[in-house]
Amino acid sequence: MIDKGNLQLKPLTTTGQKIFLALENLFNRSFGEALNPFYFLGAIANFLFWIIVFSGLYLYIFFETSVVHAYASVQALSQTQPYVGGLLRSLHRYASDALVLVIALHMTRHVVFNRYQGLRWFSWVSGILILWLTYASGINGYMLAWDRLSQFLVTTTAQWFDALPILGGAMARNFISNAQVSDRMFSLLSFIHIGLPLCLMTLLWVHTQRIPSARTIPPRGLMYGLLLSLSVLSVIKPAFSQSQADMGIVVETVAFDWFYLPIYALIEPWGPITVWLLLLGSTALLVAMPWIYLGTSKHLKSARMAVPQDDRLISLYAGETLLDAGLRVGLPMPFECRNGGCGLCKCTVTHGEVSLLPYQAWALSTQERASGITLMCCAQALGDLEISYLPQEGTAPLAIHRYTARVTSLAALSTHVMLVGLQMDSGSRLVFQAGQYINIILSDGAKRSFSFANACTDSGYIELHVARVRGGRFSSWVFDRMVVGELIEFEGPVGSFTLRENSDKPIIFVAGATGFAPVKSILEHAFETGIQRPMVLYWGVRSQQDLYLLKQVEHWLAMHKHFSFIPVLSAPLAQDNWTGRTGALLEAILADYPDLSAYQVYACGSVRMAQSAQTSFEKHGLMASECFSDAFHLAPQATLHDPSRSLAMGEAPHG
Repeated sequence: MIDKGNLQLKPLTTTGQKIFLALENLFNRSFGEALNPFYFLGAIANFLFWIIVFSGLYLYIFFETSVVHAYASVQALSQTQPYVGGLLRSLHRYASDALVLVIALHMTRHVVFNRYQGLRWFSWVSGILILWLTYASGINGYMLAWDRLSQFLVTTTAQWFDALPILGGAMARNFISNAQVSDRMFSLLSFIHIGLPLCLMTLLWVHTQRIPSARTIPPRGLMYGLLLSLSVLSVIKPAFSQSQADMGIVVETVAFDWFYLPIYALIEPWGPITVWLLLLGSTALLVAMPWIYLGTSKHLKSARMAVPQDDRLISLYAGETLLDAGLRVGLPMPFECRNGGCGLCKCTVTHGEVSLLPYQAWALSTQERASGITLMCCAQALGDLEISYLPQEGTAPLAIHRYTARVTSLAALSTHVMLVGLQMDSGSRLVFQAGQYINIILSDGAKRSFSFANACTDSGYIELHVARVRGGRFSSWVFDRMVVGELIEFEGPVGSFTLRENSDKPIIFVAGATGFAPVKSILEHAFETGIQRPMVLYWGVRSQQDLYLLKQVEHWLAMHKHFSFIPVLSAPLAQDNWTGRTGALLEAILADYPDLSAYQVYACGSVRMAQSAQTSFEKHGLMASECFSDAFHLAPQATLHDPSRSLAMGEAPHG
């Protein structure tokens, strides 16, 4: 792994990062990273919302929705039941203020740490809507108390909205005198104060669904501490109403809530239209931010992440961290803070490059970085990469999608290799990477694995090469009983034996027997996408008849000058009249390439061949990170000696 270091961000953003890291460091030293509120801002916001909801439900039981009784009913909460109604009223107020503060901190942190682009754009935009709904709910709540602050808010809001041409002064006429204020208005305000939080609750749920494994509840210690702090504040400084509203008196001074009402301080000096332009302009700027700066940093591009231990190849979205990508597909990756503070989400990058977002120094040492270890929550791919990690203990095996396809063609490629063509059912689509494989599910639940022998297409066509295995259940069925039109159930795609496209090194493909199938898939993908790297295919078989798609390879030779082909026969027949290379496949490769330090190798064949290739090639200078083998990189649940795994070529002992 080559670590490109932290991103070169603008001075203002860099300053913000330093401030947040310093604050997080202070809280880590005081409470530990497991209870650091800066690592759970989103979860704290959710918790505060529920405090507001449950305290608000109690307050609403005693609230009178009428001009005459609204003020008195709110006052009675503090006067007649101070240790229940009064406490909950104050808790409702301070939790609401805290919610605005936490949302602001949450969004600011995402901005300064560049966590609002790419796949996170939806969470960012929905977060802006959550912020404005929170403001609207809070301002509406202040109106219900019907004190001097309520009077100021309803009259100022009416003037502010009347500045819009569509209203033409209609709202302000409702507040000229006390006679114009009716019970109907309080019913409307109450309805809005119920409807807005319901919308907010729904949006919070949608907001968190986009982030994989998002935490919606903070740790218990934080919950108890936060609830206790708000309760103590409510006792020390209880919330009270100001004087009762009176439309016959002009409100000159009010006790202001700067958490919710800062925009109201600008309406009179700046004018309603200016404030509208400020509000709409700032909202438009916030919404556009993920796209205004997208692409200015070199790490913001799509890539793929191979995870051999889980047999997965994951498409990474622009700006997505390795942790988010793994959690998105259900990998049992360890994590806690998700902000580079706890050091639990470490992995080793065995191939490729990443860029690290800022993190706490103790979470990842210089020695660890130098050895290829990184923090998945802060690492973003600079191209295709491969990682390994220590999974969480006690996690269930990763589920794989199941599909059904219909057999559309059966063609004998040789006496012992059958081409099986499958077509996905209409309405279902399988997206796979060239070189991956599927697990065919037999009637008793047993599985046989076969690589895709073609590149992925929109048509939903799948090509498999099935080798006849003596006594093999699936291969015997294919050769003796399978007919066109049958339905096949399978799961996938799985596997990480795919082309690393972010390298410009020449490629040596090593195919043993029907190991040609995944190599064919990769080559077709490379040709279709215009990859011009020098590529040579060594195909090792027993006799000439085993080169079952020789004409296809000869066609590639004619069409692509950067491609070459060396067939190697280990036991040619007399009638073959073979004049080409013979003997052991690996010996032929090493004779042609005694120094492999400048190459990438993709080997697919029997397990013995793949293991021998890895060892032999490394002795001749090939970097371990540049040797890829499907048989060598199997998931833990499908070990090298697992007979249910047909080595992606249909060569399992039981077929």
